[in-house]
Amino acid sequence: MNNDRADIRTQFNKVSHRYDEQRKKLIPCFEDLYRIAAALAVLENDTPSVLDLGAGTGLMSSFILEKYPKSKLTLIDLSDGMLEIARARFSNHSNIAYIASDYTKFDYSEPYDLVISSLSIHHMIDSEKQELFQKLYSIMTPGSIFINVDQVLGNTDYLESLYKSDWKKHIENSGLDLAEISSAMERTKLDRMSTLDHQLQWLTEAGFSDVDCIYKYYNFVVMFARKTEI
Repeated sequence: MNNDRADIRTQFNKVSHRYDEQRKKLIPCFEDLYRIAAALAVLENDTPSVLDLGAGTGLMSSFILEKYPKSKLTLIDLSDGMLEIARARFSNHSNIAYIASDYTKFDYSEPYDLVISSLSIHHMIDSEKQELFQKLYSIMTPGSIFINVDQVLGNTDYLESLYKSDWKKHIENSGLDLAEISSAMERTKLDRMSTLDHQLQWLTEAGFSDVDCIYKYYNFVVMFARKTEI
């Protein structure tokens, strides 16, 4: 595991027990992000096979499970501490697999009808994102959907400063204490954000169709893509 991955695991293990509560305060558009992402998961199969990349505490998966209670979920994350929270969240569900691993390196053995990710892929450098999108395309079923809730880099220095300024103002008025704000700021050092335009392009180049940004609030976005190849 490279140093960046080890740092990510360490940082998120530390915050795992407070992560869900903090996330609602750290994301200005929290409700919109997850509500829209869940709404986009329109599948023909009511028992879909779902892969959650960087699943963390299982927050995004919980929205999918509410919509598709018969779905088969696979949660993969570097942080075993985060996955422990997910296990507790889904203790009454038997159709969930948990994998503590680097999802960019893992050898997936089955195809998926839906792939989701929430605030995770932005920790990867550009080339890793491109490779991941190609890998996802290869393990997804025809007609499957990829939904990525994430943060993006501004297209210009001015826009990036605007994004950062809005977020800083939000968290300073969020009710989080100084230690929590400091911890959140420290975790931003792990970010390797790419522009939205580049990521939509990379999804298209990987073979996906109907690629779009369905929702955007400053640097928080919901990206959508489908695999239509038979």
